[in-house]
Amino acid sequence: MKFNKGILFVLLGAGCFGFTPIFAKLGFSYGYSLGQINIVQMLISAFLLWSLTLIKRASFRGVNRKNVLPIMMTGCLIGLTSVFYYGSMQYLPASLAIILMFQFVWIGSLLEWAFSKVKPAPQTFLSIILILIGVFFASNIIHGDIQGLPVKGVILGILSAFTYAGFIFFSGKVAVNVDPLTRSSLMVTGSATLILVLFMRDIPTVLPLEANLLTTALGVSLFGAVLPPLFYAVGAPLIPGGVANILTSVELPIAILSASLILSEIVTPLQWVGISIILIAIALNELGANFIRMRKRY
Repeated sequence: MKFNKGILFVLLGAGCFGFTPIFAKLGFSYGYSLGQINIVQMLISAFLLWSLTLIKRASFRGVNRKNVLPIMMTGCLIGLTSVFYYGSMQYLPASLAIILMFQFVWIGSLLEWAFSKVKPAPQTFLSIILILIGVFFASNIIHGDIQGLPVKGVILGILSAFTYAGFIFFSGKVAVNVDPLTRSSLMVTGSATLILVLFMRDIPTVLPLEANLLTTALGVSLFGAVLPPLFYAVGAPLIPGGVANILTSVELPIAILSASLILSEIVTPLQWVGISIILIAIALNELGANFIRMRKRY
């Protein structure tokens, strides 16, 4: 029963992430800037997470002068991811921006290799090759004009993958003994601070706060920064780590499907083939090691 409950919560968390492009694109369609959306989003996220931390009376045990700054700096990476990810959507279809950001899967393996000296296993190299093949098909380069893609959008999409991979890597290393709610609140504080500094010129344009901007930012905040971490915090401990990582990849098809149905973006059958290859590659990377161990035993 617990196993099924864990799967449900992790799927809900990943599903929430899949809807963030809808709100980002909606905000741009209203004429709001990247800075305006990010400022309001981060302030809402900080308010909601700190409110939960105080209401739940989360423990501050383990928080000290030495780790507060590293925690907040780790949060800055998720702030940069938001800037790059939503920024890429200003130039690219949401479906392509999502695929580019999803390259964090193999980039994370390279970061592990570079910083932790953990060489990727053979199945990881194979999964990286499959992911790149999947990206080739999913980006629709075959039927599209690669020269017609805005370079700035592609660069921002790739940067979002690097910063998100960095966030995942360092969030698993920094102050892991601190209460998850407290740590998340400190991270979002660092993220909000960075956003306010980066988009200082946009701060006066946020007020008076318009209903459309509030709705857009609230949607991005809830589905991107508040609900997923809470669902993961509940569900991830109830299931194996490899299974949890595979389940989180459901974000990709949900995001593509929502972009297709809600934003009316065209997703070709060949693109779905590419997306399927990416998902298979992720599953191979997570389950391959266990499979190899089983074969060695027998």
